[in-house]
Amino acid sequence: MITVVVGTQWGDEGKGKIIDYLAKDADIIARYQGGGNAGHTVVLKDKRYIFHLVPSGILYPDKICIIGNGVVLDPVSLFEEIDYLEKSGISVEGRLFIAENAHMTLPYHKVLDQIEDKFRGRGALGTTGRGIGTTYADKFNRIGIRVIDFLEEDIFMEKLKIALELKNYLFREYYKEQMLSPDRIYKETKIYRDRIKKMVKNIAIYLNEEIEKGKDVLAEGAQGTFLDIDFGTYPYVTASNCIAGGACTGLGVSPKKVSRIIGVVKSYTTRVGMGPFPTELKGIEGEVLRKTGNEYGATTGRPRRCGWFDAVLVKFAALVNGLDELVMTKLDVLTGIEKIKIAVAYKFDGKLYKDYPLNAKVFSNCDVVYEELDGWKEDISTITSYNKLPGNAKKYIDRIEEIIGVPITKISVGSSREQMVER
Repeated sequence: MITVVVGTQWGDEGKGKIIDYLAKDADIIARYQGGGNAGHTVVLKDKRYIFHLVPSGILYPDKICIIGNGVVLDPVSLFEEIDYLEKSGISVEGRLFIAENAHMTLPYHKVLDQIEDKFRGRGALGTTGRGIGTTYADKFNRIGIRVIDFLEEDIFMEKLKIALELKNYLFREYYKEQMLSPDRIYKETKIYRDRIKKMVKNIAIYLNEEIEKGKDVLAEGAQGTFLDIDFGTYPYVTASNCIAGGACTGLGVSPKKVSRIIGVVKSYTTRVGMGPFPTELKGIEGEVLRKTGNEYGATTGRPRRCGWFDAVLVKFAALVNGLDELVMTKLDVLTGIEKIKIAVAYKFDGKLYKDYPLNAKVFSNCDVVYEELDGWKEDISTITSYNKLPGNAKKYIDRIEEIIGVPITKISVGSSREQMVER
């Protein structure tokens, strides 16, 4: 059966560590959406690994890892990662497989992504510039190039010419930028076609057959619920479905095969880039959280905006994902804060909102209704038993659990695999 792991905030919740922690009990770890804009960090024996495309479970030598059809695949990023892993002594040979029908991110997607965001002016989204949105746009415009097309040289060249005829018109006539050559892209990508061939499978058939044999699959999402294209803070979102339902369309499996959905939630809230953030702390408190939590993007290095825990958001994430349980990360970062706040509602234009409003005007301009709890001073980074956590830390966990209505089963108190409290 399938266990889905999903982010419940704006990404950066610590999914990489949690996937790595849960992977020991799985046979197959499968990424189901996103692209090279993901930055999943795992710390193993004091060595820090950052994964953008390769599933976080690759550090276990006996696990199979899958890049599903819902992922957009940048071959340059993929093989940079693979080469880095191989140099670190971690072989992916015979363990990493890619869906035939995943779409390719090619050089023109990255160029267009960066140009388009610049031309949005005040409406800039602050994208990573890695061509994720533009690749998904081509997919839905039906001019995308899939992995299986990429491997067939005549089909690849034909589709490349069609795509670039459209893109070069934009570059020349609208953006006044240099045009790109299909022949050059064709030649420059040959090395990747040769390397990727042995990794490609019909993943839908493979996964369903393995599940029938009794294998356990861990489905890994990227980003978070409020970056979801449908349910996130639109338009400041990513271009795919980050929610648990995306695992089915992103891997080719039935919802009937999903047995467990785990949400990962940070003990406070962070956001990278543009977009509304009601509980954001813009002064010294926010800076303390950023420094203590090392809140800098694993993909871009950009400083993350930091704020209090927003229970309104996470309660909605529990609803749309159908969460069975929550794993809380970075509880140790809150140590030493005298008073800790939890957002429980919003106020706008005389109205109280206890549920997340899809109305951008409300969400961008609301006041926050907080509950305040006492903090704790004790170092919790070496604690592995829930009963040994400070009383106020347990009260904080219990209150969040009560508001969200989902049990918090595990608490991460540090970046390494061992720093986990099982409840």
